[in-house]
Amino acid sequence: MKRKLASVQYVHNITPIEGADNIECVHVLGWKCVAKKNEFKVGDNCVYFEVDSFLPICEQYEFLRKSCYKNDSFMGEGFRLKTQRFRGQISQGLILSVSILPSDRVYSLGEDVTHILQVRKWEIEETVTSSGTIIGEMPYGIPKTDELRVQAYPELLEEFAGLKYYISTKMDGTSVTMYWKDGKFGVCGRNYEYADDGRCAMWEYAKQHQIEQRLRGNKLCDLAIQGEFCGGGIQKNRLRLQHPEWYVFTIIDLKTNKRIELERQQGLCELLGLHMVPIEEVGESFNYHSVEELLDRAKGKYASGMNKEGIVIRPVIPIYSKVAEGPLSMKVLNNEYLLKE
Repeated sequence: MKRKLASVQYVHNITPIEGADNIECVHVLGWKCVAKKNEFKVGDNCVYFEVDSFLPICEQYEFLRKSCYKNDSFMGEGFRLKTQRFRGQISQGLILSVSILPSDRVYSLGEDVTHILQVRKWEIEETVTSSGTIIGEMPYGIPKTDELRVQAYPELLEEFAGLKYYISTKMDGTSVTMYWKDGKFGVCGRNYEYADDGRCAMWEYAKQHQIEQRLRGNKLCDLAIQGEFCGGGIQKNRLRLQHPEWYVFTIIDLKTNKRIELERQQGLCELLGLHMVPIEEVGESFNYHSVEELLDRAKGKYASGMNKEGIVIRPVIPIYSKVAEGPLSMKVLNNEYLLKE
């Protein structure tokens, strides 16, 4: 499902902030945003902008200039929204009046207005993925890796209720996919496939670990293996790795285009000599009842002592999600990571 960076939502609760006279906490979906006191009331429609939104330069966003302005060689000029803290209250995203939308029509609750408001996702160039030669888009319909945040889609909790589930650590790196299909082995970054021309660190890793040979030797065709590539030059190497490492989080059967179940994924990783993302918890029945519980569960640190990015939650046996319009899955980011890292 495409991420709604800006959407029409409604205010379902407002709570005070201790010691603050001019601001309050406005609740939208599973998010909490700090806003001026009395700017909204419960039941109001609003436009909610998610964290990682990059807003264009225009008059209606100029109030963000002091705290959010960026002029980046990759993204250009704009206003980047990130997690902040005001008077001890975490604020994630931005809430504005629906009056910022063009008035030529009526907007429905939940409507995606990202394109209308020319909002882009804040992204940075990844040192590793930009060091190779792009040869095309992701092949064979292999999906790009992305997870819905539970704060943006709290209804995911209902879909998980009662399911056998597992929680894995969200590793801090960049997404890499390796596949074998129709007798061809290939390596992709988050968005593109890369050439084996001696310039791509992901290809060098695959060769050093003989991943193609192991797939062929075990006759494991029609597979796409997706994982987080971590190490020096990627993000800030929060795992403090001396050498690059690849942590598998998804394996897709390209004959059916479906994810494989946890037990088989673990078996294939063992057979191929690959590391899986750390599995923190496996449960017989998902019984987390609120976003707040999951935000607390997402706290923690990597072995390096740095704040971990968060957690990913999936059913042990993959099932379809009406909310995600694809395999059921969700991520919960660690607020301490967002604030400090």
